[in-house]
Amino acid sequence: MSRSIETLCVHGDSHKFHDGMDSLSMPIYQTAAFGHPDLGHSPDRFYYTRLSNPTRTHLEETVSSLEGAAGTVAFSSGMAAITAVFELFQPGDRIVCSEDLYGGTVLLFDSIEKKNGLELALVDTAQPALVEAAMTPETKAIYIETPSNPMMNVTDIAACAAIAKKYGALLIVDNTFLSPYLQNPIALGADIVVHSGTKYLGGHNDTISGFVCLADKDRCERLQKIAYTLGATLSPFDSWLMIRGIKTLPIRMERAQENALAIALWLKEQPQVRKVYYVGLPEHPGYAVNAKQSRGAGGMLSFTVDSSETALRILDKVKLITFAESLGGPETLITFPATQTHADVSPEDREKLGITDSFLRMSIGLENAQDLITDLKQAMEP
Repeated sequence: MSRSIETLCVHGDSHKFHDGMDSLSMPIYQTAAFGHPDLGHSPDRFYYTRLSNPTRTHLEETVSSLEGAAGTVAFSSGMAAITAVFELFQPGDRIVCSEDLYGGTVLLFDSIEKKNGLELALVDTAQPALVEAAMTPETKAIYIETPSNPMMNVTDIAACAAIAKKYGALLIVDNTFLSPYLQNPIALGADIVVHSGTKYLGGHNDTISGFVCLADKDRCERLQKIAYTLGATLSPFDSWLMIRGIKTLPIRMERAQENALAIALWLKEQPQVRKVYYVGLPEHPGYAVNAKQSRGAGGMLSFTVDSSETALRILDKVKLITFAESLGGPETLITFPATQTHADVSPEDREKLGITDSFLRMSIGLENAQDLITDLKQAMEP
């Protein structure tokens, strides 16, 4: 029986859990190991929690159903998930990436993956012609964020999937900002989808996690072996927190993007604001592509103000809004990317991308939109 994404978020793939008790909440199997019935006969499915665990398996199956994936692996963080994905490649392989990436991903490339022999090519993936021009025989993957962090650039997923297929490469999409509720890259041709589950999937700022969703079952099995060999799989309790968070994903995403649009429209009218970056605004250069490939614009936005003094004043004076680095929770957060999320990006590259000392990023939460606007208004006043 086919189920809508809202129903899948609440129930996963099945209405009841087969633990013999018909519990409404998935049990937390807080155990390191599982008993063997006798010598030569291993447990049916579970051996050791680093390898697999019923709570984590239910979570992985739920996320697979949301993303339309053949399989999903749950990790202890989003960075652990991305690190494991790059273990699928060999020294000498080349990866074409969005030039506007989360700073932690850039640091991973610079500090570890280059040492491991991977080559990185940064391009403006919002322009498919530039992506194709960057492809070489050594290119084994295209890695994109859409919308990107923090500039909200939009990349055409289907166009990149076609380019990747033409050159025998994989397409990897970081879908953290929109979540599977609003965007499903595998349906558009992606091979691998990455999430920082800490953000919208968990949705409550109370746990760290990451996910890799794969279109190919064999590749998923390879990644599962990488995950438990690295020892970076998600704990049972954190898996349970993620299951609980996903149940409310649809209503949280709807409220967050409703608030984000209201705040983006208000910011546009403020004399101190020079530019608003929100993919839900018709004037955004990626508006049409995002509308084609997703079901919404999400709750993330950025904006540039008239000076660094104004930016610092806002950060200092907000009261309801919290000055913090994360995103995707119930609380609205504001971030200064130049020294927080993108501190590991060189000053030259930050300047080129527009991540200046007058640039701010916001994760819009679930509060009353007018209360958030009132807070921003008083914070902008000299």
